Amino acid sequence: MPLTTTDPELATILALARALAEDAGSIQRDRYETKLSIETKSAAIDLVTEVDRACEELIVKGIQAARPEDAILAEEGYGDDDDRARFRWIIDPLDGTTNFAHGFPRFCVSIGVEREGERVVAVVYDPLLEERFEAVRGEGAWLRDRRLTVTSETDFGRALVATGFAYDVHRSEDDNLASFHNVVKSARGIRRDGSAALDLCYVAAARLDAYWELKLHPWDVAAGFLIVEEAGGRITDFRGGPADREGREVASSNGPLHAALLAQLEPGAP
Repeated sequence: MPLTTTDPELATILALARALAEDAGSIQRDRYETKLSIETKSAAIDLVTEVDRACEELIVKGIQAARPEDAILAEEGYGDDDDRARFRWIIDPLDGTTNFAHGFPRFCVSIGVEREGERVVAVVYDPLLEERFEAVRGEGAWLRDRRLTVTSETDFGRALVATGFAYDVHRSEDDNLASFHNVVKSARGIRRDGSAALDLCYVAAARLDAYWELKLHPWDVAAGFLIVEEAGGRITDFRGGPADREGREVASSNGPLHAALLAQLEPGAP
């Protein structure tokens, strides 16, 4: 059976998030490997396309039409955030824009929803594989009709781990390279796929054992955090404390490997 919830408010929000994610995903599928207008934002490697903007506009307008009292934080700025609102939607309309712009098939739509500051609904949709990852607080995490559970791996030497690099990697000394070196020397394998939302979903789906990254944003992690948590995984900052909502430090694992992952993120780790 697919994910359901007995909470009528959350059921309505989940249905809307599913529909909007799939509608935005259809735009991405149609425009994949077509000619794009590509611009840059914070850095030369921080890209945005007309597809990002079209997807965000579709999602934001859909939320505003159905739920005008809700706050919206969206990556490209179409939303109207308001910390007084009971519900807050956090949207990455196209997570993996650089991949999309290059025709590399790793990107998705990410929609997370908070109720009074607590993550309660998440939908991440991969339009090429037509995989929809989703979670409702207390109801588990799901891919289609399969309930997700993280791996039970306990040996970091057998772990498959993912990471990414911030857009300021060309100019910042805080660049994740030392941690990358540590992990690549100690884990079975490392992947750098370019979509934080999908990496988190893959931890939840037992396709990855762990994932870490720094200098992310709320829209990168709002959905993925809940999906990992509901699949039984663990998410912290690099010292093992609570990961902040901004995504500045994200260490995610199946749980048994978490201490080993954090040890590799320390400067000078073997």
